[in-house]
Amino acid sequence: MTRKFYAVFALALVLVCTVLSTAAHAQTRLTVKDGKIRKIPIAITNFNPQLPQHQQIATEMPDIIRSNLGSSGLFEPVSQQSFIQTPQSIATDGVRFPEWRAINAEVLVTGSVSTSADGKTRVEFRLWDVVGQTQMAGMAYTTTPQNWRRIAHIISDEIYKRLTGEDAYFDTRIVYVAESGPANKRVKRLAIMDQDGYNNHYLTDGSYMVLTPRFSPNTQTVAYLAYYNKKPRVYIYNIDTGRQEVLGDFPGMTFSPRFSPDGSKVIMSLAENGNTEIYTMDLKSRRTQRLTNNAAIDTAPSFSPDGQQVAFESDRGGTQQLYVMSANGGEAKRISFGEGRYASPVWSPRGDLIAFTKLYKGQFYIGVMRPDGQGERIITTAYHVEGPSWSPNGRVLTFFKESPMSGGGKTARLYTIDITGYNERVLKTPSDASDPAWSPLNP
Repeated sequence: MTRKFYAVFALALVLVCTVLSTAAHAQTRLTVKDGKIRKIPIAITNFNPQLPQHQQIATEMPDIIRSNLGSSGLFEPVSQQSFIQTPQSIATDGVRFPEWRAINAEVLVTGSVSTSADGKTRVEFRLWDVVGQTQMAGMAYTTTPQNWRRIAHIISDEIYKRLTGEDAYFDTRIVYVAESGPANKRVKRLAIMDQDGYNNHYLTDGSYMVLTPRFSPNTQTVAYLAYYNKKPRVYIYNIDTGRQEVLGDFPGMTFSPRFSPDGSKVIMSLAENGNTEIYTMDLKSRRTQRLTNNAAIDTAPSFSPDGQQVAFESDRGGTQQLYVMSANGGEAKRISFGEGRYASPVWSPRGDLIAFTKLYKGQFYIGVMRPDGQGERIITTAYHVEGPSWSPNGRVLTFFKESPMSGGGKTARLYTIDITGYNERVLKTPSDASDPAWSPLNP
């Protein structure tokens, strides 16, 4: 397995993170009208290369920033063909704001690429308020040449935060199940990639089936279900080392794992003798605590972001519905009361919403509701959609969608969608893909 890749990816930016002088204030330009968000027109120039060997980074890094911001659905990158001023003239003459206003840009991003005294790559960017003719933000990063793509994601995050007032999500990864082979002999293995679909790598070799991977808060550990030696159990995988270990030797089947918000525990389901209950395991002491105790099927638990509550699905009321209980167990309160069956509750990082999968009259839906069950709203629907997972800022959901093929069989793809229900996009993967899980922001 590619330990070298993961060591590079997880490498802390050897970083002279210099804050360049900025204006004392800048207005957030994100506005909502008639329930729709007005996109911010943003011009992103190619960066100015100090030397010829910097040209590729100076061109491709702004492309990534344009793609990141454009994919969010909140920004409208201005066509480069309309640009009047060049990166070189900006470097020598400064920003000529009237020329950017003439092409209807409200915000401008400029930058440069050079080599620092110690041989590392130095990337500088500045964010300009074209209307106010002031600099809104500016930073310089020094890192290894191999890490430039991550720098582009970090710059995208800084721009997003400055203009929206919200936390961002571009410097993140998604772990998922890569699928291949015929329907009667499907190969399912763990895979990981950047949130934009690049740097795809496989974590397991496909010799055994894997399902439901979930990131830990430290972003370097994944919990998942594996059918190893035909025995389904929860495993922990360390991305840095490639080491994996079984989480306890229970007599029954363990599945549906998720980490607690502080990463100290894993919550999961244990099926034994026809009964399925929810347990937590302390990862340090390996002590378990049983949270539910009834004859129903209790599964798919998810912690609230403060770690005080757990959402889960259960058929204790006769049909598959969503419930919330204390993180220490005890009485559970039903929160889903719409038509159909509800499953896979996932608490938003903001704590304000719970995403879920719903099945009604043969149609699948992904929706959100408040933790008290109020405000249910459908986000997307299809022949088969499932597995919602939140971006770390609680703004975007990723999920997978299965679609029937004309010649028989099905194809599975990953998607993202804004919580408004707009801006649904496919995530490119080398093969069919399912069960996505979004990481927190990289440390």
